[in-house]
Amino acid sequence: MAPPPSPTSLQIESVVFPPSVKPPGATNALFLAGAGVRGMEIDGNFVKFTGIGVYLEDKAIPSLAVKWKGKTAAELTDSVEFFRDIVTGPFEKLTQVTMILPLTGKQYSEKVSEMCVGVWKSNGTYTDADAITIDKFLEVFKDQNFPPDSSILFTTSSIGSLSISFSKDGSIPEAPNVVLENEKLGQAVIESVIGRYGVSPATKQSLASRLSDFMEQIEGKATETESVELGKNSL
Repeated sequence: MAPPPSPTSLQIESVVFPPSVKPPGATNALFLAGAGVRGMEIDGNFVKFTGIGVYLEDKAIPSLAVKWKGKTAAELTDSVEFFRDIVTGPFEKLTQVTMILPLTGKQYSEKVSEMCVGVWKSNGTYTDADAITIDKFLEVFKDQNFPPDSSILFTTSSIGSLSISFSKDGSIPEAPNVVLENEKLGQAVIESVIGRYGVSPATKQSLASRLSDFMEQIEGKATETESVELGKNSL
């Protein structure tokens, strides 16, 4: 077994992401794989909306190292396939979105839903079941408002279910607000942040840098079992 990573905390504007957190309803803590800001150019100024932290299960390191150990942070940053392996990997993930500027639940959920449906339709994989799940997703956020320093937490299980939690004071809730049993949505939410068209290039760069370092700390090669598991989940 590879030793667990020893990450440091990261500060994004006023938001501090700790080295590890225990997702709502989970028994094990996840480590901070990377964090960055999400913003947009408005009238010539870069306006920062949220800070985003991505946490992974310890076994993500040996799993990813099968294919990616030895690659530089720059090489990983430029690799769509690397981030796809994070999205589809057989390990738990937590995406924490913390507000820098206020946002309504309706604004946030409609934007995320639009991105997810757009990708599924372009891939020809959008189904009636997905439409039902998107309606449930929108319903969860309908009456929510997120002032600065409040957070949305998305936990994607190793089998793909998506747990959604809300925090108003920076703490991690003990239990999720809702669990949606849709693997595609669970993957799509994190892919909307770090995928090919992800909304936070800064988070992608942070992930690439830290995970490159963590993988270099592994002695030897990952096991054949881990190689097979990663391969299955990248199809």
